[in-house]
Amino acid sequence: MFEKIIGNDSIKEILTKSIKNETISHSYLFVGIQGIGKKKLAFDFAKEILCIQKEQQKSCQSCVEFESHNHPDFMYLEPEGNSIKIEQIRFLQKKIQEKPIISNQKVYIVDDADKMTTEAQNCLLKTLEEPPDYATIILIGSQENAFLNTIKSRCMILHFQPIENEKMRQYMEENYGMNELTKNHFEMFQGSIGRAVALKDKQEEYHKIETMIENLEKKDLIEIVQLAEPLYQAKDEIFERLEYINILLLNHAKENYLYINCMQIVEKTKKRLKQNANYDMCIDDLIFNMWAELMT
Repeated sequence: MFEKIIGNDSIKEILTKSIKNETISHSYLFVGIQGIGKKKLAFDFAKEILCIQKEQQKSCQSCVEFESHNHPDFMYLEPEGNSIKIEQIRFLQKKIQEKPIISNQKVYIVDDADKMTTEAQNCLLKTLEEPPDYATIILIGSQENAFLNTIKSRCMILHFQPIENEKMRQYMEENYGMNELTKNHFEMFQGSIGRAVALKDKQEEYHKIETMIENLEKKDLIEIVQLAEPLYQAKDEIFERLEYINILLLNHAKENYLYINCMQIVEKTKKRLKQNANYDMCIDDLIFNMWAELMT
């Protein structure tokens, strides 16, 4: 259990002991930044809770059904659109009253649970107050303050910590052959293994962004626009790439204060994009204004 998950060893130890000692809580709240392994650990924990032959090496029927995503005693909930709605929680409440079919337990994982509406949280509270003996509910979220205090008071809260850089470096080298991660990369990852994995197929694009920033003071505007191609083609990931630009700009600001002004230009671009301004025009203005700032 948990052998493929790096970091947060203390949490893994707590959950392992709860399985061994049969002291599993009825409700958990896994809190931490995105991409840190909360969901993967929750699934491994759920599989172990549902297992009906824990002392044997061979997979039991429950484990087989779980791996095939067809376990009748397990449910996974995630937001529909931008939130988890009260109708979804009511469906969970209906299903949780049904007795287990294969296992002795039932497990419900609510992912991005911090996106539950207030009505949905109040509805869930009724189940957390009097859960069936056989049920375990695992809430996963990034923003602890988004949960009602009444929800938090009825959960065992486990705070996930960022993954250490060296552990992340070793993992990415061994599993993805990424052996050229830089200080800038780790500043962008912020301890999130999910962010690191997301980069594995985009190293060329991020290298072009680095080259663009390195040459803002050296190249003419046309050349800078050509280097900015990864920004024009990254509409769905633009905020991550703008964050990376700010990391690069901050490093340059140690030698030239004008790069601080460029960071302000990036923030204005973020604001305009969030207001649904024309995408290509926002990127055009970003590039021109940063270049002009440094060429004055």
